[in-house]
Amino acid sequence: MKVLVKTISEVEYLEQEAIATTKSEYHHGEIVNMAGAREEHNLIVANAIVELGICLKGKHCKIYPSDMPLKLAQCNKYVYPDVMVVCDKADLEQLSKKGLEALLNPTIIIEVLSESTALYDKVEKKRCYQMLASLQQYVMIDSTQVALTHYIRTSDGQWMVETLQSLEESVQIGNCFIKLADLYAQIAFEDEPEN
Repeated sequence: MKVLVKTISEVEYLEQEAIATTKSEYHHGEIVNMAGAREEHNLIVANAIVELGICLKGKHCKIYPSDMPLKLAQCNKYVYPDVMVVCDKADLEQLSKKGLEALLNPTIIIEVLSESTALYDKVEKKRCYQMLASLQQYVMIDSTQVALTHYIRTSDGQWMVETLQSLEESVQIGNCFIKLADLYAQIAFEDEPEN
């Protein structure tokens, strides 16, 4: 990610984002350009959307890919998570006259970690995401090795964490049970046969 030096207002960012041909995030007055992702990252995102789509078909949940911005008001940010799920009525905020909308109430957020974004996703984004009252689960899937970490909000508002590191294991995302082998389908890491 490349951070531009110029600081702009939220209104200026939204005006620019509504007509932009590429995505950028807003972080406390700074614009962060979104770079393209590696093949492994894109395959994991696609696999997650497919698996969730199969599981959630006919249910009252919506799946949003990374083109839907998420407003993190308490952190003064607009970000583009890799995958978001809303299992309630989507609360959307109209951001511009050009039709740009931001989601306000995701139930589940999935980020696929890459070398350049892993620390940000694990620390800053996690902190901001967990401030969302609607969020019940935050899932981080590593794109450089088989490793998935997910945080689940308990009934008393605390966060429970679980880490999985085997293709034989399954993760529960919402009410869906998904094998890690399916999330990592068509990806071969060093010294590992392609699955």
